[in-house]
Amino acid sequence: MTFWICDGHQDLSLNHHRYGRDITRDLAAIRAAERGARPPWGTATVSLPEMRRGHVGMAFVTLLAMPRPTEGPPGECEYAAPEQAYAIAMRDLDYYRRLEDAGHLRILGEQAALDAHAAQWDAGAADRRLGVVLLMEGAEPIRAPAEAAEWRERGLRIVGPAWFGENRYAHGTGTPGGLTDLGRELLEEMGRAGLILDVSHLAETACFEALDLFDGTIIASHSNARARVPGDRQLSDGMIRALLRRDAVIGIAFDAWMLVPGWRHGQSNAKVKLAAVADHIDHVCQLAGDANHAAIGSDLDGGFGREQCPADIDSIADLPRLLDVLSARGYPDDDIRAVAHGNWLGVLRRAWQP
Repeated sequence: MTFWICDGHQDLSLNHHRYGRDITRDLAAIRAAERGARPPWGTATVSLPEMRRGHVGMAFVTLLAMPRPTEGPPGECEYAAPEQAYAIAMRDLDYYRRLEDAGHLRILGEQAALDAHAAQWDAGAADRRLGVVLLMEGAEPIRAPAEAAEWRERGLRIVGPAWFGENRYAHGTGTPGGLTDLGRELLEEMGRAGLILDVSHLAETACFEALDLFDGTIIASHSNARARVPGDRQLSDGMIRALLRRDAVIGIAFDAWMLVPGWRHGQSNAKVKLAAVADHIDHVCQLAGDANHAAIGSDLDGGFGREQCPADIDSIADLPRLLDVLSARGYPDDDIRAVAHGNWLGVLRRAWQP
């Protein structure tokens, strides 16, 4: 049986603004346009037609402003001050709204719309556009904590306070530390606004502090198991258990260096397979004692391409192959459906219940 898929992490606007890709085109056309000058972020694996071909019915899509490098002027998606981060995220928001106006996707933010969208995909209806939930990766575009409610009114539903490095709100990947005073205030405002907290990229201390302070719904949109791949980008078993106690869902990313220990950028991905993704999913399931907390958060084309994802997929259209791997390992259909989309639907319904 083929189940439709919800991908918990997709940088679609980044691909448009930074990489210059028209994701409404066929993937072959995107690749042809880049042939002969392979971009440093790798060969494209994502387009909207390719997502439909792979039965990807929903995705959490990012508003992403990246901090400026220490030298040189800010790039297309980089900021040096909160006002610049705000402008970048507003541009991302406008991009998704234009895709929605053109009929390519629908922005989801309330339970009734979510249920109607899921029902269409369950029924195999002719109108099966991509449904997207807006996720801010790194909270710098929120210029002050009190703006959290304004962002929710604009359609934002999920916020990850940090990305790589430290910002005004929290320590992120590569910078050990906790939340700042402003970060604690942000979490309070997020709770009042009904926003979901994404702990992906939070440093371990910051993650535990956030779990203690935040009373709302929590996810890790794209985070793998540190027990399988060492490093602070991954979740320790202690972090996973704490997330399970909060009924969180954890999306597993497809980036090779997060899947197998010791993989380095530039190496061949020939030995990186979907089996490694299943290993991380299984690790979460074993700690939980069930399959109700593991999901997909592929992050495909999120700064890496086909050369850095499992070698047994060519594009996002191949995500259903992961479900075949789980089936071959003895996962029953109900558990496979949960990993494919049911767990993400459940966490959104809990957050958006009337």
